[in-house]
Amino acid sequence: CMRCTIVPPHILDRLARDARDPALRDMARRTLVLSATHRVERRTLTVAPPQPQEDFVPNRTIHDAATREELPGKVVRSEGDGPTGDETVDQSYEWLGVTFDFFEAVYRRNSIDGAGLPLVSTVHYGLDYANAFWNGEQMVYGDGDGEIFTGFTGPLEVTGHELVHGITQYTADLEYFGQSGALNESMSDVFGVLVKQWHLGQTVEEADWIIGAGLLAEGVNGVGLRSMKEPGTAYDDPRIGKDPQPGHMDDYVHTYRDNGGVHINSGIPNRAFYLAAAELGGHAWEKAGRIWYETLTGPAMSPTIEFSGFATATIETAERLYGAASAEAEAVRQAWDGVGVRI
Repeated sequence: CMRCTIVPPHILDRLARDARDPALRDMARRTLVLSATHRVERRTLTVAPPQPQEDFVPNRTIHDAATREELPGKVVRSEGDGPTGDETVDQSYEWLGVTFDFFEAVYRRNSIDGAGLPLVSTVHYGLDYANAFWNGEQMVYGDGDGEIFTGFTGPLEVTGHELVHGITQYTADLEYFGQSGALNESMSDVFGVLVKQWHLGQTVEEADWIIGAGLLAEGVNGVGLRSMKEPGTAYDDPRIGKDPQPGHMDDYVHTYRDNGGVHINSGIPNRAFYLAAAELGGHAWEKAGRIWYETLTGPAMSPTIEFSGFATATIETAERLYGAASAEAEAVRQAWDGVGVRI
């Protein structure tokens, strides 16, 4: 995953190019440069096959980079330690645990690799670093700049989103370009928001379906980075621009930027998941989430799969789990039809 950061690059590009405040331009440029550095590092990582384990116990370690750009930094909290008093450290520790608990309780998955992979996190990374990412081995969080972005350990779904890039890395290994890359991003949005809904005990109707809720600072016109319910409506602000995500194939964005628009066109499969979950009702992680999870981790996936292939695979999974004539299978069919993905 060459650009597995929570903030879409088009937002940072806009700030780096057009922000009137020189400090904002500098912040965006530093963030883009640091993100590019870690993209190169991630491309060189080799994933070893995990050894299955039955011991479902989280193993968390939180490091503090103290605004430096070196990983992992100083260990400040380990598994079983009490709170440190640093809200960022303690939030990261808690959200790693919630994400671990979600995948154990709901899908019987033992950590990111399915074999108890230790969960490592670095906080306070870089000076005003406005992003969070999974680097193939660990989580990294910036503190934001306070004017456009708040701290990145705040929203639970940010941690969930980035850790799911790790799950995708160990399962489907979706190529991070074009439609397979957009599916890579969508998988992280889907399960990131499900972690939040599960933690809060929310039904489909009660959930906000926002990725990065609370991440935009006061005064920025927006509710988060992406809306799964209504792609293209998450923000509209003169400094960061308007949310460009489409929710239908009629509006698919053809671009060479952002690895072929992976953070943009992910709005299409995101909305398909929302439509399926909304039709089924109740808790989205129980039926729609199970269909998506078993598809992501199943044999039908390939690194270069596109929207139509993934849609077909989700329908086949729904039919296997619930029956060809089931309400669940029909909900998935209608959801993909609703976003213009033809099977």
